Amino acid sequence: MGDIRVKHLSDAIQHNTTLATLNLSKNQIGHIGAQHLADALRHNTALTTLNLLGNKIGEIGAQRLANGLQYNKTLTTLNLYGNQIGDIGTQHLAGALRQNKTLMIITLAYNQIGDAGAEYLGDALQHNTRLMSVDLSRNDIEHAGAQHLADALKLNSTLITMTLAYNQIGDIGTQHLADGLRLNTAVTTLNLVANKIGDVGAQHLSDALRHNTTLTTLNLVANKIGDTGAQHLADALRHNTTCMTLNLQANEIGDIGAQCLSEGLRHNRALTTLNLATNQIGDVGAQHLADGLRHNT
Repeated sequence: MGDIRVKHLSDAIQHNTTLATLNLSKNQIGHIGAQHLADALRHNTALTTLNLLGNKIGEIGAQRLANGLQYNKTLTTLNLYGNQIGDIGTQHLAGALRQNKTLMIITLAYNQIGDAGAEYLGDALQHNTRLMSVDLSRNDIEHAGAQHLADALKLNSTLITMTLAYNQIGDIGTQHLADGLRLNTAVTTLNLVANKIGDVGAQHLSDALRHNTTLTTLNLVANKIGDTGAQHLADALRHNTTCMTLNLQANEIGDIGAQCLSEGLRHNRALTTLNLATNQIGDVGAQHLADGLRHNT
């Protein structure tokens, strides 16, 4: 579509009162097109969902959209996956989130966002009381950025889903998030797929699960968690009464880890889904799990 055609579309949207969802994904829209859409957002009173996945608005386009969001009062879902926004663009959007009172879901995955961008968002989340889901997967966030997001979790009471898959938070970043989860009373879903968490990170999360009473889904796929990490998580399952889904697919859990998890299952009454696919569990581990399931009701 490109920027020129977006202008014509945006002009029409400014006066439209019925269109609720607009999907403009993969349309080669740049910062000029983003400006036109921002102008539409200032005046439109009907649009609730805007999908700009796979365009190239960049940090300038993000700034333009942020300006529009400060005035918009209807948009609830914004998808900016893969738009080369970076930390500067994230800073502008974070500023808008401090003012916007309607946006509930924002996708910022695959946008070259690092620790600085995570800090801007973390600060915004401490003040935002509307956002329910933020997707920061496939960015460049490390442990420092995780700390800023964890600080937000300590204060934020509306965010229920946080996705940080395919970042690089490591065990230190996981410790920060675990500290945030201990005090958080809202997040129900945490996605940490492929973050190099390891056994140490699993221990930190286990400590948090002992105290947290709201998390229902924890996704730890592909995190180099072995038998030791499985033991820590199993110990947490003995005490946790709310986590219903635990995904440990594609880790390094063997028969010993399976035995530990089976012991956790004997005492747990909340977990309904446990994914252990693509680990290193053999017949012995399977027998342990079967024994645990016999006592799990």
